Amino acid sequence: MEHEQQEWIGGKHSLLEALRAGRTINKIWIAEGAQKHLTAPIVAEARKLGIVTQIVDKRKLDQMVPDLQHQGVVAQVAPFAYAEVEDLLAAAEQSGRPPFLLILDEIEDPHNLGSILRTAECTGVHGVILPKRRSASVTATVSKTSAGAAEYVPVARVTNLAQTIEQLKQAGIWIVGTDVAAHEDIYGTNIFTGPVAIVVGNENKGMGRLIKEKCDVLVKLPMAGKLNSLNASVAAGVVMYEALRRRAQS
Repeated sequence: MEHEQQEWIGGKHSLLEALRAGRTINKIWIAEGAQKHLTAPIVAEARKLGIVTQIVDKRKLDQMVPDLQHQGVVAQVAPFAYAEVEDLLAAAEQSGRPPFLLILDEIEDPHNLGSILRTAECTGVHGVILPKRRSASVTATVSKTSAGAAEYVPVARVTNLAQTIEQLKQAGIWIVGTDVAAHEDIYGTNIFTGPVAIVVGNENKGMGRLIKEKCDVLVKLPMAGKLNSLNASVAAGVVMYEALRRRAQS
């Protein structure tokens, strides 16, 4: 986990998305001899915004962010700005479409979280909700994996997921849980066209018992093979795209 006060973004795409989305960037470092086609658009954008850029030895970047594939560009950014659940509902209202939210119950792998955010942005999800505890948070790795989508999908972090689900229910949103043991499969249900929040559980354990009990409907992905465990981000993607398809038809 990155330290809350200091967060790093590496790589051309993540950095450009962060710049364009108006993230607060403190400083940008660029490796000597980094390829011009990677760095030129970043330097131009940074100059426009008055952000300090410094040319340094590539080894310094490797030391600063040992776990990032930075492509020779690294930025220090203010910590990710999480939204409130109310902001997510407001975003849905502004879109003029029924709310389409995603609730992630203890997704632990930052790469999974990044992939899920990327698909959420592509499928028109109005916002993503995750718990503060036992969950990956939006760090540089997540930003890199989501190719910048983390800058466009509002993400809310809540202390109590069960309470938040109650709040969504009171706002007229149906809570749809994905569960391998469900009777109904995602292609047989007509739930997706209205106001929905889709719950995706932990990579290994699935949804917690309390959260499962709070769901209005449980659906499963039909499995033709013997393996009962699609990667969490793949499973979430399939459900999001099916929801998108149904919503487009209606």
